[in-house]
Amino acid sequence: MSLPPADLLTHFQALDAFLLAHQALWRPKPFTYLHLPWETNHPELAHWLRARTLAQAEAEYNHPELLAAPAPYPVLAAQAATLSAVDALPTGALHPCSPRLNVDVPGRKWQQIEAFADALTFQQPVSGWLDWCAGKGHLGRRLLQPGQELTCYEYDPQLVAAGQALSQHHHLSAEHRLQDVMADNCQLPAERTAVALHACGDLHTRLLQRATAAACPQLAIAPCCYNRTAAEHYQPLSRAAAASTLRLSRDDLGLPLSETVTAGARVRRQRDQSMAWRLGFDLLQREARGSDEYLPTPSLPSGWLAKPFAEYCSGLADLKEIALPASVDWQVAEKAGWQRLAQVRNLELVRNLFRRPLELWLVLDRALYLQENGYQVRVGLFCTSTLTPRNLMVLAGRAKPFQNGNTTCG
Repeated sequence: MSLPPADLLTHFQALDAFLLAHQALWRPKPFTYLHLPWETNHPELAHWLRARTLAQAEAEYNHPELLAAPAPYPVLAAQAATLSAVDALPTGALHPCSPRLNVDVPGRKWQQIEAFADALTFQQPVSGWLDWCAGKGHLGRRLLQPGQELTCYEYDPQLVAAGQALSQHHHLSAEHRLQDVMADNCQLPAERTAVALHACGDLHTRLLQRATAAACPQLAIAPCCYNRTAAEHYQPLSRAAAASTLRLSRDDLGLPLSETVTAGARVRRQRDQSMAWRLGFDLLQREARGSDEYLPTPSLPSGWLAKPFAEYCSGLADLKEIALPASVDWQVAEKAGWQRLAQVRNLELVRNLFRRPLELWLVLDRALYLQENGYQVRVGLFCTSTLTPRNLMVLAGRAKPFQNGNTTCG
């Protein structure tokens, strides 16, 4: 889906209207409600979803738009898919890799780096790179070419030292700088093209703010973890987002992150057990407190899941200073938790329809902010969702337009 310059704003406003109109469907989290507010208005859909199994929910969890559910689900799914459609970015920027450069990088991460680098089709030549929140600097080293300079900003001194050692091992001229990118003293090196692959929340928004203030010639980001922010509520970047009546909590910002493809079978089983046991405990705490409200519980060490369910619940009750009912059929209580998990996962499919529209809303806010500050901007996919669900990239350059003369989405 290619858009002329004005349509970035048009597309943002269409997403904004869609999210605002259906807030009642995507804001409430099934995990915290025994009965969701929207179920009263859509009883057939709610009953149909609640009757499905956990395995059925898992089959469509990452692709909720494919589910053949009762109304109004099909209409919402079609609207969400249309509004979320984004094309792949042009590729061809990737130069040959230095021998054994990827030895110290996990396979999936290296594939993401390769895909990100291949989509960096900037209009202007690159004289040097700034790898923002660089870790060990794997991305920067992959991009570095003879005659170019590389600076890597990283907060963790151990990663800085490891990155510097790797650059020296590969005989590359790179400066690995210990730098808190959120600090007031953080400045961008002159005339560097800044890149950030999956810098979380405030970290990538700070790059946008620093880059525009310094008139950075070119930059590219693949945003991630929008909920990793110091603010309780979302702080809009662009004028368009500031003008919206959509107000997002930090919890709302976590919705796009609910899609995952990287967890192995053991991790998924552990996650499911943890959620089912928490839901089982939730039913018990509601009875014990005489309150039909969800009670937040702290993150627990994985060792808790090795305990019997009764000990798990008793330990949580002690942490929350709750006296559980004197007589509990623990087998029945645990089974109720698993049954509720199946219902929660299926009801979440409705909420998940809005996962990508919300993420694209957030990405377009970033793109429009850059556009408002004098950049030509492209938004598109740099890889498939099977490699990483966080596959949206914002490419921006000052002064001269991109090759086709358009600002595009996709």
